[in-house]
Amino acid sequence: MSSTLRLALAQLAPIVGDVPGNAAKVRAAHAEAVVLKADVVMLPELFLAGYPPEDLVLKPAFQEACRAALEELAPLTSDGPAILVGLPWVEGDKLYNAYALLAEGQIRTLRFKVDLPNYGVFDEKRVFAAGPMPGPVSFKGMRLGVPVCEDIWGEEVVECLSETGSEILLVPNGSPFWRNKPDQRIQVATQRVVESGLPLVYLNRVGGQDELVFDGASFGLNADRSLAFQLPAFEEVVALTVWTRGANGFVCTEGPKTLLPEGEAAVYRACVMGLRDYVNANRFPGVVLGLSGGVDSALVAAMAVDALGANRVHCVMLPYRYTSTASLEDAAACAARLGVRLDTIAIAPAVDGFLTALSPLFEGTKADLTEENLQSRARGTILMGLSNKFGSMVVTTGNKSEMSVGYCTLYGDMNGGFNPIKDLYKMEVYALCAWRNRYCPGDALGPAGVVIPERILTKAPSAELRENQTDQDSLPPYEILDAILERLVEREWPIVRIVADGFDLATVKRIDHLLHLAEYKRRQAAPGVKITTRNFGRDRRYPITNRFRDPGTSPETRSADAVKLYQPRVDAMDF
Repeated sequence: MSSTLRLALAQLAPIVGDVPGNAAKVRAAHAEAVVLKADVVMLPELFLAGYPPEDLVLKPAFQEACRAALEELAPLTSDGPAILVGLPWVEGDKLYNAYALLAEGQIRTLRFKVDLPNYGVFDEKRVFAAGPMPGPVSFKGMRLGVPVCEDIWGEEVVECLSETGSEILLVPNGSPFWRNKPDQRIQVATQRVVESGLPLVYLNRVGGQDELVFDGASFGLNADRSLAFQLPAFEEVVALTVWTRGANGFVCTEGPKTLLPEGEAAVYRACVMGLRDYVNANRFPGVVLGLSGGVDSALVAAMAVDALGANRVHCVMLPYRYTSTASLEDAAACAARLGVRLDTIAIAPAVDGFLTALSPLFEGTKADLTEENLQSRARGTILMGLSNKFGSMVVTTGNKSEMSVGYCTLYGDMNGGFNPIKDLYKMEVYALCAWRNRYCPGDALGPAGVVIPERILTKAPSAELRENQTDQDSLPPYEILDAILERLVEREWPIVRIVADGFDLATVKRIDHLLHLAEYKRRQAAPGVKITTRNFGRDRRYPITNRFRDPGTSPETRSADAVKLYQPRVDAMDF
């Protein structure tokens, strides 16, 4: 019976569907574990398939490929560390989210995920069967509890493992990032440690997968709730932890402790990782974007350079008669500071051509948003032309405030393959710009220092689709708009409660109306990095055809004292 567990943790980035590539990463991690003299190397949930595989996992050929890869990995353990790795597994007529122990050259045992999440971005009940309550896995005289990801977010699975003799909990995860998620994980893990009296290892995958970003940030807790180790966020790493069995069970005696990025630093790195991995995994040579001289495109350009390097980022200024000299200068200054190529393509010939073609049908009508949108659509068409010709992906630059209220043009500025700031409200865009001007992440490929000119951050935001236009001609100030949207979208507050929080009733009702009206646009938007708990698409799925509107009052709240029912109170929604 061993009294020490040398556990190598492979916090790595699989690619969904790349079974050979993911298996190669397991082999490389195993080789590192050999050097570290580890007893076992642990990999994240569904690693061989990539997480989340969604409906791909229902394809029999994919299931067979994952199983074959596991069988081919087993011989590695004949004379070396064991392997713990996740994959989809067919047993009879059921498909499970499985976790396998490979040891002594064979597939020693499997455990199946019990608690299948079916909320927010998760939809596992559609594709997997729930496994039976698990017992511990025997390994070198040790009893390892292996709850899979969601299995620790409730009490039952860990309670079962504790009662059946587990000595330590090894938890493989596919836990996506959103703001403050590391704190949530620690809280949940601490609850399970307190209830079970067992130490816990939380291993998370890292890397971007479509809208989701996995931050890694794997950690461990001793049985006394003290931090055993902390791996970095947003980085691939294979690290050794050493657990020694004493009179009171296993205690971590060796393991790294890294500080995690917080606030703007964490959000910025998530956006960069999401963009980088989307571009690279889908084999684009680079990206192209419209650099307007505004704050949104400047931030996206900075993120693109940090993610891919300046040589893979092509910026294009697309001026029209309403484009200000300041915008031309600011775009040029931003491009120079980032070191990217900037081309200027005037859109007047394209816009004038559209207007000429449409003039027989438009005759006798007044110019309105239609003509303004032609400018945006001309820009979108030009960017897509560059993408088609040279292969670079168009990055779109709309923020969550604009996407919420439809302040964007279909087949125009919404054109693109990916949007790193899609889930950031406008004021958060400003905050990240200011942060990036002060700090340059260690893994960034862009330059340090001020990369976004100060004037971009201080001038009034404008789409410049007509003379002297500003965003506030059509929208309330972004400080107010974002606060209202946060209550409508993230918290799902009724209008009456928002008004009780100090906002104008007419303004709130108008924003609520615009939010519903723009659903059809959001359905056609490019994917983008999830940052909030309620991103558009995976989290918030509203019908396009939908006649319900919150009237702002109800039979119970029509009296003069109605708002008293919705005065701010201390509950979960207020944090």
